[in-house]
Amino acid sequence: MIKRSPFRYFKTSPEVIRLAVMLYIRVPLSLRNVEDLLHERGIDVSHEAVRYWWHRFGPMFAAEIRKRRISGMKSSRWRWHLDEVFVKINGERHYLWRAVDHEGEVLESFVTKTRDKAAALKFLRKAMRKHGRPEVIVTDRLRSYGAALKELGAADLQETGRWTNNRAENSHLPFRRRERAMLRFRRMRSLQKFAAVHASVSNHFNQERSLSTRPNFKLNRAAALAEWRGLFAG
Repeated sequence: MIKRSPFRYFKTSPEVIRLAVMLYIRVPLSLRNVEDLLHERGIDVSHEAVRYWWHRFGPMFAAEIRKRRISGMKSSRWRWHLDEVFVKINGERHYLWRAVDHEGEVLESFVTKTRDKAAALKFLRKAMRKHGRPEVIVTDRLRSYGAALKELGAADLQETGRWTNNRAENSHLPFRRRERAMLRFRRMRSLQKFAAVHASVSNHFNQERSLSTRPNFKLNRAAALAEWRGLFAG
């Protein structure tokens, strides 16, 4: 069976669509900033077109990246870092829960209205269903984690400490920068969608720059960009 291209009904080339989506998700730019950058390259599109492309192709690109990375990556079951951040939606506080592995890969993003045991339990079950049970789970001192892990029979896996969860804290920074550029979110569903897509794209382009030599970093960056340009190109 021949797999049809998702770009088949679009007049704009797939290369331009991929570039626009990458700029909007990866870099803290507004829709109009992306429009201006494309215009500087001689590409005349409106910010509404960029918005439509992001909604249409962003989740598709993220799903393809996750599929490729899961099939080729090493196990993420060694050590997880869990944390949650406050996100305002129409003036109401929500919570974005995130699970990060020992190498900084964002494994799961999950949005809830509460920060209690039920929310933590739902988040942990979702993460473990996708990635299995880790050997160590690093958290802060929020009691919801302990109660949820106890119900899952994994209380002995929990580890807490003052600076042990810096891996998760640092993983929030790219999302926070992106959130400010977007002038926050208006719906819980939009936040969940963007958080999941942003995590996949960040994982794809995250090269651990401080741990690599300059030549290796350039090679890895070029490989990541080539793979992005090849999404749904066949």
